[in-house]
Amino acid sequence: MSADNYISLQWVRSAFTLEVDISLPQQGITAVFGASGSGKTSLLRCVAGLERPAQGLVRMGGQVWQDAQTFLPTWRRPLGYVFQEASLLPHLTVQGNLHFGLRRSAQRQTGQKYLQQAIELLGIGHLLARRVQELSGGERQRVAIASALALQPRVLLLDEPLAALDAARRQDILPWLERLRDEVHIPMLYVTHALDEVVRLADHLLVLDQGKLVDSGPVAQVLGRSAGSMASGEDLGVLLHASVQEFDPAWRLMRVGFPGGSLWVKDKALALGAPVRIRVLARDISLAVGPPPVSSIQNLLPVTVLEMRADAHPSQCLVQLSCGRAEDASVLWARITARAAHALGLQTGVSAWAQVKSAALVGA
Repeated sequence: MSADNYISLQWVRSAFTLEVDISLPQQGITAVFGASGSGKTSLLRCVAGLERPAQGLVRMGGQVWQDAQTFLPTWRRPLGYVFQEASLLPHLTVQGNLHFGLRRSAQRQTGQKYLQQAIELLGIGHLLARRVQELSGGERQRVAIASALALQPRVLLLDEPLAALDAARRQDILPWLERLRDEVHIPMLYVTHALDEVVRLADHLLVLDQGKLVDSGPVAQVLGRSAGSMASGEDLGVLLHASVQEFDPAWRLMRVGFPGGSLWVKDKALALGAPVRIRVLARDISLAVGPPPVSSIQNLLPVTVLEMRADAHPSQCLVQLSCGRAEDASVLWARITARAAHALGLQTGVSAWAQVKSAALVGA
């Protein structure tokens, strides 16, 4: 985290009070996650200067945008803002839209270079002559992001940029957002209420609830300790940062290792040592005590029970598990029936075997 990128806000709203005190990393995506009405968009609007909280300090790239004596209006803050619906001028071509934003930039000369880099980064060179009406939703968002990057922002704010897209268009744009994360060296605040976007894109995670910051940190750590409170139903699970360690060409599988263990997943033709993100859902883990059983489940991990808590329905139980030695352990969650937990004698400190029925590779 960087003291150069610091946000401390207290803003009283009719429904809640937004209270945030965070430092942002120098680069990468920090996801802002929470239910509707938790204050996610309010946070972005305050950073952008679209709202003026009574108490606040906003410092980006070492420049103070707001404190007790200072309040820079939005047009003087070097930021890019991408909304749910791409804000493009319908009477202009893609190229016209991109250059329209540059005409308002104080750094027009260098902006041309940054614009060309953004066009190449987001793969929109073949779209420059098209009218806005001829673009898909995903293409519009890529143009909007390129326009924001051309302004050479110190921070990029993205307010649910995939929310207005259907499932197919969301899948189209996700690889471009991954590239954005890996190649643009500025901090990005990415608002979402979709956990699949968090696990695929985010480096860090802020969790808001009723305007309060309830957890923050590296995305895998926050999901590991807060999964039970962040998600319910089918979404509950963890993210593991892993790397490719071995291939089994006969069965088209590859083994990925993470702190505390490894898993066999589908071979995706990646290089040995390549970093990957693995999503393991609580519904896809069963538990056993004693010697691991012989079964069709190929991924068996020795674990220790860290915590047990009731799930939303009283018949279900959530079990937090430690996988590996204490100094390099990873956290997993399992959802089993309360009856099974009782029959297995599960309690804090008990050793068991986690049988991982499925694990999904969600990105690098």
